[in-house]
Amino acid sequence: MDHFTFRDGVLHAEDVPLGTIADAVATPCYVYSRATLTRHARVFREALSRLPRVHLAFALKSNPNLAVVKLLADEGYGADVVSAGEMARALAAGIPASGIVFSGVGKRGDEMARALAAGIGQFNLESEEEGVELAAIAASLGRRAAAALRVNPDVDAGTHGKISTGKAENKFGVPFDRAQGIFTRLAALAGLEMRGLAVHIGSQLSSLDPLEAAFVKLGGLMRDLRGQGLAVSHMDLGGGLGVPYRAGEHFPSPEAYGAMVARVSRDWDATLMFEPGRVITGNSGVLLTRVIRVKPGASAPFVIVDAAMNDLARPALYDAWHDFLAVAPTGARMTAHIVGPICESSDTFAMNRAIDRVGAGDLAIFRTAGAYGATMANTYNSRALVPEVMVDGARWALVARRIDPATILAAESLPDFLT
Repeated sequence: MDHFTFRDGVLHAEDVPLGTIADAVATPCYVYSRATLTRHARVFREALSRLPRVHLAFALKSNPNLAVVKLLADEGYGADVVSAGEMARALAAGIPASGIVFSGVGKRGDEMARALAAGIGQFNLESEEEGVELAAIAASLGRRAAAALRVNPDVDAGTHGKISTGKAENKFGVPFDRAQGIFTRLAALAGLEMRGLAVHIGSQLSSLDPLEAAFVKLGGLMRDLRGQGLAVSHMDLGGGLGVPYRAGEHFPSPEAYGAMVARVSRDWDATLMFEPGRVITGNSGVLLTRVIRVKPGASAPFVIVDAAMNDLARPALYDAWHDFLAVAPTGARMTAHIVGPICESSDTFAMNRAIDRVGAGDLAIFRTAGAYGATMANTYNSRALVPEVMVDGARWALVARRIDPATILAAESLPDFLT
């Protein structure tokens, strides 16, 4: 469920007509619904309420906008971060350092030192080498780093290959058959408090079966480690629940997910950690765009919009689907290719798509753009960096301004040898 609905034939974000935002901010721009974010955060938390000890760490990579993260901090969420920059955002939004989990396969030594100085709650280690380096840095600072070992369970998530992270050939985690030995050796290091295991097999999962298979394997490893006398008090089960991008799609509900986790972990006696991202933010946002013109094509017309692959990269990266709706539809339909203005054939949002009939100057949206949208935007073709807006009932605010090409150009300089 989201709060983007039609009223009197015009699409609104909560109580605000999207045309009002387009007139004030210009297009393209992202628009987020506070009510949708809040609802999704509470639904996910409620779905896990049957579990005895839970830590929720919002995956900032899905949407790191400061206002979004502040809203989730107010809902009691911690943060899953993969860089010192994301950690700084989480702290600026009011998430306590103790609620931050530092994940990611390529943590630099200076980033680990900054995270230790900040007092974050847990590092998710991706390799034995990383653990050894973290232990040395922690010891040099007179600290012990709380850590979990990320395990690669060699489970196919059944999702797009570019967002699958739990197969043996993926770069994430340590091989399952080596995990017990690695955990044992790391637990002996003075600078580490090895307290748990972590797993994350991918994003946009459409079935709970791969998740359950991975969790069962992780639970067996936990029991083996405890059998050695090692403490395993935290089990980080990652994220990955998918959301519908096409009308009529169905994905496992948070309630079904919570029931599965409760069944698998009933005898674990551990704090369970979760890293939801897309399931909270995906349907909370849209990309608002304006049609530049409609150009005749060989098989179908090209609807050229002012949003581009630099604003929303998912279709170019993954052939991802985003529903395209007119803000003020007339009821007429057309079949068209939807493309942006960038000088790349990959700047294509849809081919031969049945859509609302639109013409030059009309407003439209790409739905389900609240996750992996603005956060992946760039300035290719010297385009502006897309702005972001948050709506709260009848109120709205600019929560990330448009960064125009002149501002970006001002950050560059000519060297002496060219002047």
